[in-house]
Amino acid sequence: MTVHAVRLNHAVLFVADLERSEAFYRQAFGMTVVAREPRANAAFLRLPRSGNHHDLGLFGVGDQPPRPRGSIGLYHLAWQVDTIEELEEARQTLVGLGAYGGESSHGATKSIYAHDPDGNEFEVMWMLPRDSWGEFADAAPVERLDLPGEVRRWAGVRTAAELVPLDADPEP
Repeated sequence: MTVHAVRLNHAVLFVADLERSEAFYRQAFGMTVVAREPRANAAFLRLPRSGNHHDLGLFGVGDQPPRPRGSIGLYHLAWQVDTIEELEEARQTLVGLGAYGGESSHGATKSIYAHDPDGNEFEVMWMLPRDSWGEFADAAPVERLDLPGEVRRWAGVRTAAELVPLDADPEP
């Protein structure tokens, strides 16, 4: 028997400076603080279009040496946007915040990479319509992203609603 999860609901990060991290995620994603837990020096944030109680938890733990890149543990979080135009806007926002780290095409997804003030890497990605995955349905290449070309090709196409197909009932 397996766990019948439909998606990752939220992420929680340890951060050095809670207020600094709150400010970053508010600026980068427009998140709002929906709850605080002072005893744990924690804040819980929600994305503007989310139906979740919270999408991100932040626990302030004070200055610590960063975990070396490539060591065991979380590599990055991926935040999905609904349109390729929103990915383009995300790139501009992250460049403006000095957080932009790169971009790539993974075939079925197009991605921008960035980092928060503590060096936690994250991805902002847009997914092609499922019926357009083609050869990428079972592949995840790392290729150069031609974002202007992708915007021309996919402008106005919304895909976030395809996250959980209606016929995705778990097997008994």
